Amino acid sequence: MTKQPAYLKEPPAMIIPNVADGIHLITHANVNCYVIEDDHGVTLVDAGLPTMWPMLTQLLEERNRRPQDVKALVLTHGHFDHVGFALRAHRQWGIPVLVHQGDARLAAHPYRYKPQRNRFLYPFTHPKSLPRLGSMAAAGALAVKGISETQPLGTGVADALTGRPAVVHTPGHTDGHCILHLRDRGVVLTGDALVTLDPYTGKAGAQIVASAATKDTGQALESLEAIAATGATTLLPGHGDPWKQGAEAAVKQALKIGAH
Repeated sequence: MTKQPAYLKEPPAMIIPNVADGIHLITHANVNCYVIEDDHGVTLVDAGLPTMWPMLTQLLEERNRRPQDVKALVLTHGHFDHVGFALRAHRQWGIPVLVHQGDARLAAHPYRYKPQRNRFLYPFTHPKSLPRLGSMAAAGALAVKGISETQPLGTGVADALTGRPAVVHTPGHTDGHCILHLRDRGVVLTGDALVTLDPYTGKAGAQIVASAATKDTGQALESLEAIAATGATTLLPGHGDPWKQGAEAAVKQALKIGAH
């Protein structure tokens, strides 16, 4: 029997409690979203893909949380694989959805964006991306409904969120991309400003997302400085495994890999 190449093996859908202090990871089809928890409530960060909704409800039940405990859903940006179940969460649970004003239109129309390079041709030159993108499609990536009922994400709003994260604008991947820095926990949720697995190339390691899904790779590389400046110990990306070797080391590696 021919052994299946490692890059064709997809990781299982998983819920990982306490991937960082009081932060829980939901991952499916190489897409991550996070649940931040403290004594006062819960904040969701990114809405992944539609099929991740049951995983979210399961996690809340396991943590003895109710939908009423969820204070907000924060979108790091408006791409389809981060908007996922946002509309459902807003309408079914009545929770506010926050996104930077630069990505408000994108969140409403999560497929209407023009990357630096043609994303439909990219897999032909990066065949390792095919199983990644295929699994995302199977998990509902092609059926995401946008959300227009959003509120602007800013520092003042963030003060009311679980963990009181500092919101840092990191444009490049999209115009309104933001990271969330939880200083007291030594954690940065990096969205797609820095990932440890690029679905569009299949390559692992700290890096920016390929030009097939990034608006301006030059600007994205410049925004890495804001990640390094946090000095965080742990980085939680939108794609790939958590990075535990510090923000500066991650940014150094991402700059070495550069734009692709």
